[in-house]
Amino acid sequence: MDIIYLHDLKVDCIIGIWEWERRTTQKLTIHLDMAVDIQRAAASDSIKDTLDYKGVAKAVIGFVSASQFQLVETLTEKIAELIVTEFKVPWVRVKLNKKGAIRGASDVGVILERGTRPSGLPVG
Repeated sequence: MDIIYLHDLKVDCIIGIWEWERRTTQKLTIHLDMAVDIQRAAASDSIKDTLDYKGVAKAVIGFVSASQFQLVETLTEKIAELIVTEFKVPWVRVKLNKKGAIRGASDVGVILERGTRPSGLPVG
């Protein structure tokens, strides 16, 4: 299985449990790794035979920017669900980073995998 990835996608949204977090948007950084068989697309050189990562980006940006979840865990789960169901991706790894959430830490967030992990795919 092959991986199409989309890393460092920046999206502003309402996220958090504290009152001040509910009043203003915060910038999240999202990394997506999506299992896709690209052999057919490589042979045809046609976008219709592959995962349209621009379409994925637009869907994720639209969903996240309209969301108002309290927990990054919930948002990350919903992003994975969106990708697996709407784009028929058999496996996805979503890393969501909420920089600045913890004083003294450069990064904080969630990494999750959903779907059937392709054989031979390295962890990480």
